[in-house]
Amino acid sequence: MGGGSKPPVHWHAIVIGMIVGTLSRLLTLRSDYRQYPSTPAGYVSALALGLIASFIGAEFVPALVGKEYTAATFLTVAATQFRDVRKMERETLKNIEGSTLVERGPGYIEGIAKVFEERNYLAMGTALVGSTVEVYFHLIWGAIAGLVALGALVLLASGRRVGQVMVARVGKIWFKEQSLLMVDDCMMMEVGLRESQEKWLKEGVGIMIEPRNAKGQAVLWDYSQRQAIAHDVAAICGVQTDVGYPELTPLVRMTMPRGDGTAALAIIPVQRDVDALIHAVHNVPVLETAKGHPITGKFFDRQRGRERSGGGEAS
Repeated sequence: MGGGSKPPVHWHAIVIGMIVGTLSRLLTLRSDYRQYPSTPAGYVSALALGLIASFIGAEFVPALVGKEYTAATFLTVAATQFRDVRKMERETLKNIEGSTLVERGPGYIEGIAKVFEERNYLAMGTALVGSTVEVYFHLIWGAIAGLVALGALVLLASGRRVGQVMVARVGKIWFKEQSLLMVDDCMMMEVGLRESQEKWLKEGVGIMIEPRNAKGQAVLWDYSQRQAIAHDVAAICGVQTDVGYPELTPLVRMTMPRGDGTAALAIIPVQRDVDALIHAVHNVPVLETAKGHPITGKFFDRQRGRERSGGGEAS
């Protein structure tokens, strides 16, 4: 009769796991210039998904210990449904993309959607660590392990910023051949209207973006990354443009035909604060699409090595 009794349910482990898991989702729930989530419904949806993810992570090990293998299998299947979260966020951001003056671009949208999905897995992993330690050790140790996992996972999920691989400085706005808008020696676009030219010269700001190393060069060559820089700077500092004014639209372009990996940003901000603009450029996240360019980085390393060796022979 005793052999048929079920093992006790580890309620403490489940509760500890759900608490630290939900906390991890709460700490990563930010509403900033990306403007999502920006409504109470968005917060409720994100927190609800985080709570479900925390429950899945917290319940998994107690289910295995209690020999509830069917429940553990069901929880594994339920976890795979979080892939739909990325699709939902992607579609939401694409639907509002047409209403933004400076678009995010597909690379930025995909990055935001992926982060939204990963944060649910982060909550699940934090809950799993906390509940597992509580099952095999003690309530206090479970809480401590959950908090340590919470801090570690939040730190790992922070991502890299443009300022870590590039440096921004002020550039000079001027016109070449009467109509070519330039920032230092980088050609931006054709500005035909005299009124627009005067506005660029009077209120426009040019920012030169220079890579710190070969990795920064590879990141900057990614078009989605340059579009993300233009969008974020416009969202943070504001931009004096409207629908139907392409000559006043912020733009980030590579310095061509030199092609040395530097780029320039031209923008007419609402408030002409150069320090704020540079800070905004440095705070733009490095996109996933721009990270995976090892071949480009190696190319620049080899090119730099050849230049050094050639220079040494010449001297």
